[in-house]
Amino acid sequence: MVDSPAEGAFRLPRPVTAVGRTGIGACYCPAMFMPEAVPESKAEIDAMTADFFGAFDNRGPGAADVARIRRLVLPGAVIVNTGPQYAVYSVDEFVEPRERLLADGRLVGFSEWETSERTDIAGDIASRFGEYRKSGVLDGEPFEGGGTKTIQFVRTPQGWRISAFAWYDRP
Repeated sequence: MVDSPAEGAFRLPRPVTAVGRTGIGACYCPAMFMPEAVPESKAEIDAMTADFFGAFDNRGPGAADVARIRRLVLPGAVIVNTGPQYAVYSVDEFVEPRERLLADGRLVGFSEWETSERTDIAGDIASRFGEYRKSGVLDGEPFEGGGTKTIQFVRTPQGWRISAFAWYDRP
């Protein structure tokens, strides 16, 4: 016996709301979704994402705090740049060259910021998909750019942490 309105039809789980700066949408997530935790979790994820982007900011008198990434991500996080040149990094492989680049004077006045995002939360997991812009001066030449990032979050006993992120820089 099939438990659905039509014989053999697939029944989707109940719809849940996804909230982002670009609007509100619906998606279908498993029953483990806890709607009462969404506003608090979304605020925590928003703050963590701002912290993530802020780690690369070397405008002003202070140095960029790229080491902050180690506090935001799980030790075994997967980090992927899909383009224009594909690369997969461990946390240290990602952090160390960026610390040098942002501290040695080659890249100055740099910042990166989110321009739009959509965050889906289901229980103790969340996914954020967003657009970003960046600007700075690299080797004496001003530049601007942007791209797309996806960030995967998990709730740990210590709070939300990033388990993976990937990005694509538009050329």
